[in-house]
Amino acid sequence: MPAVTSPARIDYRVAPGGRLSGEIGIPGDKSISHRAVMFAALAQGTTHVEGLLEGEDVLCTLAAFRRMGVPVEGPRAGRAKITGVGMNGLSAPGASLDMGNSGTAMRLMAGILAAQPFDSVLVGDASLTRRPMKRVADPLRLMGAMIETGEEGRPPLHIRGGRKLKGIDYRLPVPSAQVKSAVLLAGMYADGGTSVTEPAPTRDHTERMLRAFGYPVEISGATVRIPGGGQLRATDLQVPADISSAAFFLVGASIAPGSELTLRGVGINPTRIGVLNILRQMGANVEQVNARMAGGEPVADLRVRAARLRGIHIPDAQVPLAIDELPVILIAAAFAEGETVLTGAEELRVKESDRIAAMAAGLAAIGIDARETPDGMIVRGGSAKGGIVDSRGDHRIAMAFAVAALRADRPITILDCKNVDTSFPGFAGVARTTGLGIEVVPTAA
Repeated sequence: MPAVTSPARIDYRVAPGGRLSGEIGIPGDKSISHRAVMFAALAQGTTHVEGLLEGEDVLCTLAAFRRMGVPVEGPRAGRAKITGVGMNGLSAPGASLDMGNSGTAMRLMAGILAAQPFDSVLVGDASLTRRPMKRVADPLRLMGAMIETGEEGRPPLHIRGGRKLKGIDYRLPVPSAQVKSAVLLAGMYADGGTSVTEPAPTRDHTERMLRAFGYPVEISGATVRIPGGGQLRATDLQVPADISSAAFFLVGASIAPGSELTLRGVGINPTRIGVLNILRQMGANVEQVNARMAGGEPVADLRVRAARLRGIHIPDAQVPLAIDELPVILIAAAFAEGETVLTGAEELRVKESDRIAAMAAGLAAIGIDARETPDGMIVRGGSAKGGIVDSRGDHRIAMAFAVAALRADRPITILDCKNVDTSFPGFAGVARTTGLGIEVVPTAA
């Protein structure tokens, strides 16, 4: 029997028009899933995780800890059993650790591995290899870590083991939950206390999870402090649905006339709801119902109905709270009345792609007036004529333009969509159940 090979490339072909309706579940939050695996691996005892995202990025993180001697059962249907080895129980992996497409995993793992007694190497795919790592290597070096990066401070990361770390008081030069988290994770192993002060709020999943695993955390204004030398205790976790993945459906249902869609159990952490705040300011009709807590995180069902959107100047304060959702917010802007202005979003240029350039090119390809600026974009709402968009291998660009077809006159073809599986496995199938006319087109090598 011939071996089954995956296609070299996957494209999307999306039919124009339609509306979204029904009630759907969204895969688990990627940021929380990474952290759940990491904390469970370092804890004392066994952690049961429900709702774990089984995307390629999280599977890479699980594989890395298996290689370092952590027993893992699953994941199956979002369930995983992780038997922690304690703060000092990891073993040398014997080979490079592949972080796939995930900047979150690489940066957080650098904080953990900087304190281990063995050497390690972190690598990733072509996209991850282009992303900046000096921003995390520098504060870890201040703590005493020895980390070598590739050219221009990019991966791979070579981390020398056996280093004694000391606590530091670190002020982030730019808002970054990933750098904050890496410093805090290293701080658990450091002599003395470690603090991180943010110039603007970023997602606080690491702080919440530290507390869930019994680690002392002090938060005072923009500063987070932890002592070194503590322990993590296993706990059971429920990962909420990912608001970053839900955002595509929130925008799709908002822009497609006649739409009414409910998304179940979505995380509404206050540091992640920038997309809700921005869409509501644009006039979106999004209602939160059945609010509750899951694994220390607030969740709710989100009910969204079509609405007439208006262009706005996106508040700078909301940008860090919606950094991953900004591509699809720009799709909402493309069909809003008037002009939408995005500023203060330089971070988009160093994501899985240069998302400012990718969105500007894609919007122009489907006939939308969009002009990129150094730190954002100006979009004038209009009508889309369809066309061909290059996602540049970026999962969030691919999914954003898939929902744009709901307001297009002709089909939209989106190239290079294989990386969608890193954050939203099964996206096309879920989208079809809501009414999006999306076809997956595999291309052989």
